Amino acid sequence: MNAFKRAIAALQPQIGIWQALATPYTAEICAGAGFDWMVIDAEHGPNDLPLVMAQLQAVDGGATEAVVRLPVADTVLVKQYLDIGARSLLIPMIDTAEGAAEMVRATRYPPFGIRGVGAAIGRASRWDRTADYLHRAQEDICLLLQVESQAALENLEAIAETDGVDGVFIGPSDLAADLGHLGNPAHPDVQAAIETAIARISACGKPSGILIADERLARHYLELGASFVAVGTDVSILARGTEALAAKFKSDEQAKPSSGAEPKPSVY
Repeated sequence: MNAFKRAIAALQPQIGIWQALATPYTAEICAGAGFDWMVIDAEHGPNDLPLVMAQLQAVDGGATEAVVRLPVADTVLVKQYLDIGARSLLIPMIDTAEGAAEMVRATRYPPFGIRGVGAAIGRASRWDRTADYLHRAQEDICLLLQVESQAALENLEAIAETDGVDGVFIGPSDLAADLGHLGNPAHPDVQAAIETAIARISACGKPSGILIADERLARHYLELGASFVAVGTDVSILARGTEALAAKFKSDEQAKPSSGAEPKPSVY
C-alpha cells in the first residue's frame, strides 16, 4: 500500500528530493539515499512515458515513494501514467475547483470517474496479476495538485476541499512570477503568500507540500505545518557540487607559483 499517502494524511513530515535528470540510474541513486519521496519530473525535466516507466522500475520496491509530475493537467496523460505504474501524481497549474475535480475523475474508474479500463495490459495491475485492482486502485492512488498562481490562491479552499484530492503542493517559482517577482521566490510578498497558503490548506484538513532548496526555509515550512517538503534537486546538487569541486582545485592551481619563479629559500 501507499505509505506516503497514509503518512501525509496523518500530517507526518515527509522529506523528498526532485529527480529531473531523467535517467533510471540517477533515480535509483536518489531513491536509495533515504528520502521519503521523490518527484520524477515530466513537466520541466526531459522525460517522456518510457523514460518515466524505466525510472519507476528502477526505484520499485524501495522505501522512497515515486511521485510523477505530469507535464500538464490532462486526463489522457493521467490515464497513461497510472497505467505504467505511477500511483502518486503531482498535477501542475491547477487554478480552480473544477480543474481539481476533473483530475480526481481522471484517476477513478467509472462510475466514479472517467479513467479508461486497460488494466490487463498495464503495469499498474501487474498485467492483471493484482487481485481486485479495478475495484481498489483508487485506495492506493495519491493525487497531489499544484497551486502556483494568484487565481489558484483565490480558489485555494475550494481546490483543497475537493473530495479525492490528497494534498496541495505550492509552486514557489511560478507563484513568484505570477505575483510580479519573477526569479525571486524569497520576496517578502511571495513568502507571505506561501505561509498563508500553508495555514489555509491546513485549516481545510489537507496536507501541504513545497519544493525549496534553502534549508532554513524548508525547516520553516515544516514548522508551519507543511507535510511533504522536497529539499533539493538532483540537477542542482550535481551542478553546485561539480562547480565547487572544480573551483577548489582551480584555485589551488592558480595559487601555485609559475614554473619560472625563483624558489623561495627554506627557513630553518
